[in-house]
Amino acid sequence: MTFADLGLSDQLLRAVKDSGYTEPTPIQRGAIPAVLMGKDLVGIAQTGTGKTAGFVLPMIDILDHGRSRARMPRSLILEPTRELAAQVAENFEKYGKNHKLSMALLIGGVQMGDQVKALEKGVDVLIATPGRLMDLFGRGKIMLNDCNLLVIDEADRMLDMGFIPDIEEICTKLPKQRQTLLFSATMPPPIQKLAAKFLTDPKQVEVARPATANVNIDQRLVQVKAADKREVLRKLLREEGVKNAIIFCNRKTTVRELTTSLKRAHFHAGQIQGDMDQSDRIAELDRFKSEEINILVASDVAARGLDIKGVSHIFNFDVPWQPDDYIHRIGRTGRAGAKGIAITLATREDSDSIAAIEKLIGTKIAKLGAPGGEAPSQPENKAQAPEAKPEKQEAEPKARRERRRERPKAEPAERRCEEPKAAAPAAEKAEEPRPKQKVEADPEWNGPMPSFLNVRAS
Repeated sequence: MTFADLGLSDQLLRAVKDSGYTEPTPIQRGAIPAVLMGKDLVGIAQTGTGKTAGFVLPMIDILDHGRSRARMPRSLILEPTRELAAQVAENFEKYGKNHKLSMALLIGGVQMGDQVKALEKGVDVLIATPGRLMDLFGRGKIMLNDCNLLVIDEADRMLDMGFIPDIEEICTKLPKQRQTLLFSATMPPPIQKLAAKFLTDPKQVEVARPATANVNIDQRLVQVKAADKREVLRKLLREEGVKNAIIFCNRKTTVRELTTSLKRAHFHAGQIQGDMDQSDRIAELDRFKSEEINILVASDVAARGLDIKGVSHIFNFDVPWQPDDYIHRIGRTGRAGAKGIAITLATREDSDSIAAIEKLIGTKIAKLGAPGGEAPSQPENKAQAPEAKPEKQEAEPKARRERRRERPKAEPAERRCEEPKAAAPAAEKAEEPRPKQKVEADPEWNGPMPSFLNVRAS
């Protein structure tokens, strides 16, 4: 099947061909015809399967007919993060280059002035994060009563970030007669409830079992001590033949500290985390894409949906708190049919989290030894080999410990002898002088007393 078989216009097919794509992915084959027919849709697919194009391409053809009005966007795409919103905007520019459609991007971290000006001109496509959209709506800068097409992207991530109440409020301000598309990697109960409430008889397109990892990704697990994480990571970066890599951390402070540490070790590293201004985050992404830096340390703001071609390695410096986040993190590699490697550094305290991840993905993660931790090589011949076998040598200290535990404890001195004072050592007894004997003088002796007797006359 080709894109031409999906019912797209010739203008759109030229743009797709110029982008280098020839065959649609499974999610695109299932979603595009349904969207063009005007049906509501629930799309379930793991990250990296091309679901963004699954709704961008048909939207461009649908919106090609009609005209926008000031402050009244014709369609709305909700994204959980600024990076995802910016990426969808790039897709619209790439695929819509042969169409005259206007677009506005509403995200936090930038000034509102330019965004308000774009809305006042009228836009066909509004791409927004929920927080900034609700802010501008509250200021009266935008009206949603002419928005007839809604896309809720990365719905499970919206749930994790606490955006579901905002999405429900936004849906109440849209026309009841509209087309709604919901895309998600997983379908937890709250997302199912949201779909049942705001979608009408949706078609469900599921191209992979929920929460499955990409088969093109070689997953590995390295057991380390917490204090050795940075050293092990540096060795892996040098020994694994890393072309470029994204390193995920759980905390923003860890992202900053690890980036500084890698730079001191002469790695070309950058960072993305939530405390950075949007312009700085975009600049770091551009540096990574242009290969000015080849290591990007990131928090989970970069775990969802970022499409960066050719990422060879993913490192989990911290095991993610949520098992679903593991799938999205490693999904930054192995994209578009390429092979990728994902390595997770885990301590003993992470055992429960690793077990939850393995239960979710339905397989065990291969365990590897830490770099530099290989066992010493065996002697080349028997003459050089030690007499005792390694197993006995290792077991001997344990046997001695067990024998010591079995020995009876020493009894107190009072129970060993009648006198509490311990007897002196044998050597000291041998050296102890004999008591002197008193020798009395003979009364019949008239001569002098012999000197060797060493006694006094009484």
